[in-house]
Amino acid sequence: MALTRDFKKTVIARIQRDPKFHQAMFTEAINAYLSGDTHTGKAMLRDLVNATIGFEGLAMATKKPSKSLHRMLAPRGNPSTENFFDIVCALQKKTRVKLCVTANAG
Repeated sequence: MALTRDFKKTVIARIQRDPKFHQAMFTEAINAYLSGDTHTGKAMLRDLVNATIGFEGLAMATKKPSKSLHRMLAPRGNPSTENFFDIVCALQKKTRVKLCVTANAG
């Protein structure tokens, strides 16, 4: 089910005004991506990009064309590991959110 534009605007507005929400969404995007739910992870990263750095800003930060970045984070996109982590690094710098990996036994 596709999200409505109003819902996306609401999410973007919340990301912009609530640092804890932004940090939690960033964390969940990476967790989803690393656990194999790349579709959800990319969708959340797209919203984060749109709410923070924007695709033009991301293009400047990663030195990659904006159109390519759009395609990488599209539902059928398949960014390389290097490109994925370039995007994550640029988002961390822009938002001042430092992500770290922890392991859970289970």
